Amino acid sequence: MYNISLITGDGIGPEISQSAISILETIHDKLGLKFSIEKLQAGDLALEKTGNALPEQTLDSIKRSDACLKAPVGESAADVIVVLRRILDLYANIRPAKSYPNMPALRDDIDLVIVRENTEDLYTGEEFDIDENTSIALRRISKKASERIAKYACVMAEQRNQKKKVTCVHKSNVMKKTDGLFSKSCENEFKNHPEIKFEQMYVDACAMNLIRQPQTFDVIVTTNLFGDILSDEAAQVVGGLGMAPAANIGNDFGLFEPVHGAAFDIAGKQIANPTSFILSIKMMLEWLGMKNNDQKCKQISQKLESTIYDVVKSGIKTRDIGGDKTTVEFTNEILSKLE
Repeated sequence: MYNISLITGDGIGPEISQSAISILETIHDKLGLKFSIEKLQAGDLALEKTGNALPEQTLDSIKRSDACLKAPVGESAADVIVVLRRILDLYANIRPAKSYPNMPALRDDIDLVIVRENTEDLYTGEEFDIDENTSIALRRISKKASERIAKYACVMAEQRNQKKKVTCVHKSNVMKKTDGLFSKSCENEFKNHPEIKFEQMYVDACAMNLIRQPQTFDVIVTTNLFGDILSDEAAQVVGGLGMAPAANIGNDFGLFEPVHGAAFDIAGKQIANPTSFILSIKMMLEWLGMKNNDQKCKQISQKLESTIYDVVKSGIKTRDIGGDKTTVEFTNEILSKLE
């Protein structure tokens, strides 16, 4: 039995959370992998009700769970996900970008993953006003964080067993100290993995090549800010954020979420595409399987992804991406095939 905490979020969050619950309940009832699900509040509604975007009760429940699923939240997103990453030391942000049938990808053979360092860089929020005309932001890069994210990227390349290539992305020709440290730390770590092909690329060249030849990438490892930008670009390259899941991984805990925002403009209309959240469940099952050596988790993870593939290949889509299905109808198509 796995205890799953579920932040239901804002905007379209509750709608796609219900899709996630339906998927987990079907796996529980039909496929024999048992879950208990605790719905939690965090984000704008929680801030309005309690004065805290991440209430202590929610945080305590997350800490007690085996893994967390997080629907998108609104304007208070930084006060939820950034805080959770820091408190739980979720140092690796994993963002796959993969071509699916009948989606507007640039090519049909794209299958890459961005491994983004999740705890440092400009995201520490160390900003200062020097005077009324000048502000300063401090960029923090450490050897420890750089080496451990490089190690995670290398392990992921081994597990993916595709090109077995890792591309280290930085801008060390300009930021010689910070990105220089990141680059050298990655290079040193990859000496421990001779089976992995290692290359380095400046971030501007990587941004160009993600459009020019995305099929050449396997695993990209990079710093926090560059990873944030490149992962959204990669998502668009394969058709948009609606197909983009994400994982935030630490040594002992994992949080899984769709990449897109709360989309208040379509909230309550039952037209939101739940695929990225369902693919986040796939990533959660995969992680639980590896962490606990649970073969059933691994098998169901693969089954869930192949089911999504078959559904979109058949032309079934939600209205926000050119189809005619509601959120519930699209979810039901997946459920019927998953069973």
